[in-house]
Amino acid sequence: MTDRITVEELAGLLKKAAGVTVPPAELTERADGGFDELGVDSLGLLGIVGELENRYGIAMPPDAERCKTPREFLDLVNSTLPTGA
Repeated sequence: MTDRITVEELAGLLKKAAGVTVPPAELTERADGGFDELGVDSLGLLGIVGELENRYGIAMPPDAERCKTPREFLDLVNSTLPTGA
């Protein structure tokens, strides 16, 4: 397991927790576009946060489910994960 969530992992989490399929390449291209443009709502983000908390055994920042873009989400979550997680 890496100590950073990648775009590929986020794409997998989007599919698993939010039911939205976005290829990693498209997610990279649209990293600064809104989650809403990708079809992901706040409930979907909450599901992703829950998956990450279960995976890493730590609480994600309270603002994680309010992130507006994939880049903002990855930056916030990756700043929270301990090195060597």
